[in-house]
Amino acid sequence: MEEAKEVEVEVEVEAAAGAGGGGGGGGADKLWVMVFGSKLQKEVLAQWSNQGIRFSSDPETTMGLVQHEGGPCGVLATVQAYVLKYLLFFSDDLCNPEVSDPFYALGQRRFYQSSFAARDDFSSLTDDRKTRALVHAMLEILFLCGTRKRAVVASIGDVNRVDTAAFLEGLSVDSAIDLQKVLRISTFTSRKDAFNNLLANISLFESRLGAMLFLISALLSRGLESIQADRDDPSLPLVTAPFGHASQEVVNLLLCGEAVSNVFDGKVDFGGGMFLKGIPNDVEVGFLTLLESLNLCKVGQYLKCPKWPIWVVGSESHYSVLFALNPNVQEENELEERESKIRRAFDAQDQSGGGGFISVEGFQQVLRDTDINFPSDKLEDLCNAGIIVWSEFWQALLQLDKRAGGMKDPTGLMGKKQFTIYHFNGIAKSVLNGNANAGGSTPIQRPRLCKLTVSVPPRWTQDEYLADVVSASTSGSKDDGVLSLAPPVQTSQHAPLADCIRTRWPRAVCSWIGDVPSIV
Repeated sequence: MEEAKEVEVEVEVEAAAGAGGGGGGGGADKLWVMVFGSKLQKEVLAQWSNQGIRFSSDPETTMGLVQHEGGPCGVLATVQAYVLKYLLFFSDDLCNPEVSDPFYALGQRRFYQSSFAARDDFSSLTDDRKTRALVHAMLEILFLCGTRKRAVVASIGDVNRVDTAAFLEGLSVDSAIDLQKVLRISTFTSRKDAFNNLLANISLFESRLGAMLFLISALLSRGLESIQADRDDPSLPLVTAPFGHASQEVVNLLLCGEAVSNVFDGKVDFGGGMFLKGIPNDVEVGFLTLLESLNLCKVGQYLKCPKWPIWVVGSESHYSVLFALNPNVQEENELEERESKIRRAFDAQDQSGGGGFISVEGFQQVLRDTDINFPSDKLEDLCNAGIIVWSEFWQALLQLDKRAGGMKDPTGLMGKKQFTIYHFNGIAKSVLNGNANAGGSTPIQRPRLCKLTVSVPPRWTQDEYLADVVSASTSGSKDDGVLSLAPPVQTSQHAPLADCIRTRWPRAVCSWIGDVPSIV
């Protein structure tokens, strides 16, 4: 078994900072300023010094991490997303330290879904199962930040020798100097050893310093120099004033392992060596934001379509979690799948630099690749000009029966989709005896869990598309390569969460029973 390396914080922070490209002096101070800035507000520090990573005691939301302070929601919601991954899809393997390795999941051929998820019954979760799911979630995030090679675990000196609560009762961490006095970190290259260490010390992360310690662990796993290199503007603190919220860079670090500032895919090159960094590759759990529905940003496909049907949801001031019990909510319906296949085949033959047309020879290859069989007269019409334009090709496909490889579906069943999804908001809300309508007088704090039904109509119908083509030909304002999306065909219940859901499933109609789901 590998022996964990535990050393004084100043030395180790410098080493961790250098892991991504060179260290430097004053490691603890550098870490502190990077997180909180040089002008720290006491209210912000209080939020981060009094938020543990612990589960709700309410039976209905027992699978959720409860939040009492406003600032650390970005850390809690992202950890929550990973916790749900293990509870929902790897519940039978929580005793295996290697299950948090993505390569383990890739090797599985069966679909994991726990019995409580299948029954829609979260109250049956045991404390041991929840704790192990939390440890796996933390472990996966830390190794992701450490480029899958290492995990750095931050803890408090001597806490293992005494009761955690008693040790922390009089502890004050108000500055980098205070942090340096008490912080100890251990570096692991073995998942098994890291798992056992986290499991043995989970009470520390459940304590009031838990959220702060986990953020520090993630930053040091990545390396402070690498963190700063990831960011568009490394001069800004990672915890933003005046409300102490975790920045998007913190959320992205926990989602993709890099503290990039943006949510689009890849990089945007401005020339002259200037570019903005987005999400570099596929992710396990994703991200949606209300800001996209307000046209303030564009979330890329990496975050919109994660491996598992779980998303951190961002509003202007808070993070919560959206999740489904079955991965098939992300599957395209038959129409969308067929459209994607045909479009990929067409684009593969497009040598116009994105102009949306191909040669006759390329068109013949598209027909072979997609098993499309046009009548001879229609084929001659399409090829008559010597080039085939996407909009004309697509219009013809909409009139070609699906049995011949086209998109015409007299039944209308190919484009419909309906599923159930859940929203969890960890902010604790005061209710009486666990029920706002109960006659009892004992208030308790409980998060909120909302079950939604989502109906996704077809993105278009033949009539809608043909009308769009006519409009484009007369106004010249449409892009031939883009289908316009008609408004929802039925009235949905309104909430900002529904706007977030529609950024992932355009035209989705959402409904729920009870209180409106809140993303703040």
